[in-house]
Order: sequence, then structure tokens, then C-alpha cells
Amino acid sequence: MIRRIAAGALAVGTALALTAAPASAHTTLTSANPAKDATVSAPSEIVLTYADPVRLPRVVLMDASKKQYQSGSAQAVDNKVTQAVNGALPNGEYTVGWRVVSSDGHPVEGTYTFTVTGSSAAAQPAAPAAAPSAASATSAEKSSGSSGWLWIGLIVLVIALAGGTVAWLRRSTTED
Repeated sequence: MIRRIAAGALAVGTALALTAAPASAHTTLTSANPAKDATVSAPSEIVLTYADPVRLPRVVLMDASKKQYQSGSAQAVDNKVTQAVNGALPNGEYTVGWRVVSSDGHPVEGTYTFTVTGSSAAAQPAAPAAAPSAASATSAEKSSGSSGWLWIGLIVLVIALAGGTVAWLRRSTTED
């Protein structure tokens, strides 16, 4: 009788452990201005919007020769990060590298490029509608993915332990 209760408790515990969704608070980049792969007039700032609030932002704006054009520190307010640009950008391709800490404490980072044509720093860049999803895909590729493998390993371990315990209990029951 005690073995049946133990087996039932084990089965319930295993079911609860396997159906519980792991906490995943890593944020993703949902939009960027200038957008990924956009061709724009020289922007006066970089604005990155995330799915969740972020902290400790770091944004670097570099040209092809690795010269940096960010001015001051990036500012995070809720889920938006703003980075001022140091003067008018010359024509060319630029890379935005970013790193933030998501609400669960894990760093998330990524990069994307855009191109500047024209020399007017006052013009506002136009962001194509499809570009934010592309920026989001880039951030998902760059974000920390090691926690997924950890959860898969833990689930496999729990299943193996549950299976071994059930087999041991059945064997013990048939011997009695």
C-alpha cells in the first residue's frame, strides 16, 4: 500500500515537473531606428525598443573602419534605449552593436547595420515596416541561448529518474 502511494506521489511530482514552463525573461529587440538594413539620412540618435524593460544599456555605433560615433552613454527608460550620435555621419555603412541586461539579470546583445546617404543630420530616418521583425530575428540569434540546453538536460534527467524509480517500484512489488 505504501509503495502504491509512493508511486502515485512520484507520478504526480513528475507530471508537475514536466508541465511547469521554465521562466524565460530574456528580452528581445522589437524595433530599431534606424532599422536593420535601412538606407537613411544621417540620424541624430539611435533608438532601440525591446519587448521588456531593460537596464545597463551599452550601444556602440561604428563605421566600416571601426571609428565610433556614439556620444555619451546610452539611456534606458523602461523598454527603450536611446543613444546620441556624435555629429553628422558621413555617407557609408554603419554597425550598431548593443548590449542590455534583461529583467531576469541575463545580458542580451546583438548587432545590425544600416547605411547613411546624404549629409543632412537634421533629416529623420524612415524605417521600413518589415525591418523591425528582421532586427528582432537578429537579436534572438545573438541572445543567450545556453539556458535552453540547461532546461532540456534537466527534463531528460527528471524523466530518467522517474522511469528508474517506477521500474524499481514495479520490480520490488513483483518480488513480494
